[in-house]
Amino acid sequence: MKQVDVCFSPDLIHQYDISDHNVVVIDILRATSCMVAGLGSGVQSITPVATVEECEALGAKGYVMAGERGGQKLPQFDLGNSPFEYMKPEWKGKKIATTTTNGTRCIELSKGAPEITIGAFLNLSALVEHLQTKEENVLLFCAAWKGKFNLEDSLFAGAVCSLLKKDFEMVSDAAKSAFYLHQSMSEDIEYYISRSNHASRLSGFQAQEDIGYCAKIDEFDIVPMLKGDELVV
Repeated sequence: MKQVDVCFSPDLIHQYDISDHNVVVIDILRATSCMVAGLGSGVQSITPVATVEECEALGAKGYVMAGERGGQKLPQFDLGNSPFEYMKPEWKGKKIATTTTNGTRCIELSKGAPEITIGAFLNLSALVEHLQTKEENVLLFCAAWKGKFNLEDSLFAGAVCSLLKKDFEMVSDAAKSAFYLHQSMSEDIEYYISRSNHASRLSGFQAQEDIGYCAKIDEFDIVPMLKGDELVV
């Protein structure tokens, strides 16, 4: 039976062998939600990079620059970290380069896995259906917040575990904890995400609408996947 596991923080990823696991990167508030929303709305590709300087270098080559630090848009960039910004019609067919505090770091740390996909509540069913077609084990990789456990990413990991449990064995207490977390909160995902610490941080940046949108389920029927350096559908 295939296996599913959960890594709650990039500071723990060294404990996992990703060489035989398809990795799902999760950063609900808001990086992976933005990636799903953008690619689902017609953005050609999204290139995640670790540093502001790398993003600026791609901007000089014609990429749309997107990014944040500490939840706030960088002033020299075209976009911040709101899914609504990524869905604007002017970005259809464009290539975006992005750097974020947590999510893009996890993508970089996942390189070496057979496959890297992007997970959000916005594409939950499409992601699960995709994972079910693959032969590899799955690692759900939570971006967390500066290395610390967070509620929203772990809740999403639990949602995936819940939908995979007939075909995948939950092989660790981390996976089981995420599963039971989701079981206890699944009736009102938006409410519990809005009570997370990161939601409280973002509320100071007038991001309440983003928080509600990032809790929506199955807005897009796509699975962003890393091909080379780019995320594409």
